[in-house]
Amino acid sequence: MNFVRALRASRRGYYIAGTDFNRYHLLYPDVDLRLLTPRHSDKNFIPRVAAIVKEEKLEFLHPQPSSEAYVIAKNRDKVPCKIFLPDHRVMKVGQDKLLSQRVLAKKRVPVAKTFSLSSTKDIKQAFAEMGAPLWVRARHGAGGRLSLLCDNHREALHWIELWVLRGSKVDEFIVQEYLPGRNIAWDSIWYEGRLVTSYARERLEYPFKHISPSGITGTPSVARTVADDSVNETAIASVKAIDPRPHGAYSVDLKESSAGVMCVTEVDSGKFHSTMPLWGYIALKHLRMPWYANLADLYVRLGMGEDVPGSIPKTDLLPEGYYLLRDMDVGAFLWREDGFKERVL
Repeated sequence: MNFVRALRASRRGYYIAGTDFNRYHLLYPDVDLRLLTPRHSDKNFIPRVAAIVKEEKLEFLHPQPSSEAYVIAKNRDKVPCKIFLPDHRVMKVGQDKLLSQRVLAKKRVPVAKTFSLSSTKDIKQAFAEMGAPLWVRARHGAGGRLSLLCDNHREALHWIELWVLRGSKVDEFIVQEYLPGRNIAWDSIWYEGRLVTSYARERLEYPFKHISPSGITGTPSVARTVADDSVNETAIASVKAIDPRPHGAYSVDLKESSAGVMCVTEVDSGKFHSTMPLWGYIALKHLRMPWYANLADLYVRLGMGEDVPGSIPKTDLLPEGYYLLRDMDVGAFLWREDGFKERVL
């Protein structure tokens, strides 16, 4: 929705065909053509997408969820149009929180202490070595999937055993130290190894946090733009550690330790955070910034092979101190602590 909305704000006049496997969700976005596809895990997903591209003479493909993006990147030779994604092997590392943590630690990028599990017997050792509380979380997936902050090893054991009973595997879980400081999302676009632009925001609240066991539900309901050199330096280093030649969109999650060190918890390569294009839409429509601040538009132009200005700020693209407030059935608002407020949706 946000990606399509941002493209509609561009002066380019894009023709947009939208796909989804959910026939209800397909009704929402302002697209020119709506088409059902199988889930990304279905063997017919790639043939169906390729047929749509060919029949509609589409020039560029953007898969928004990281699960679909990985499948597209892995089969890029079967899709007859341009895409703007990293190599699928890079994406595989970025989408696995344990693998990416090991790569980052090896490159001396600050990360949370992490304990991998081979059986439930390892949980007690994790708490003995790292103390409490500790985060239990899944290696794969977004939205705080299977995560819970546990005060002792018994809580962690019961939590993991519940999900094992429901079909998950023990080695899908990791145990990580609790980082109590700021929760930062850093979004960036790279082209052939060069950072094009980036911005950061602090997540302050999550929707429906009172009914989520972890208090985290993925996308924030309150977030504030920030400008922080330590965030930029750590995030840039983390992307380069995962991918020596970054190409596409990279979203980095960081948490601040009790000592004030920004630690990377996730580097999702080839993915837009869900509000990244919404912030671009706001930058264009409400902050009156240049066209390139519309990040979805910038991303598509780069993916189509167009030249873009070299003067685009590489970091801190968006001015700091703006809050994005969102919730179900209320729309979205842009707000500042001096009392400024505008409805953006």
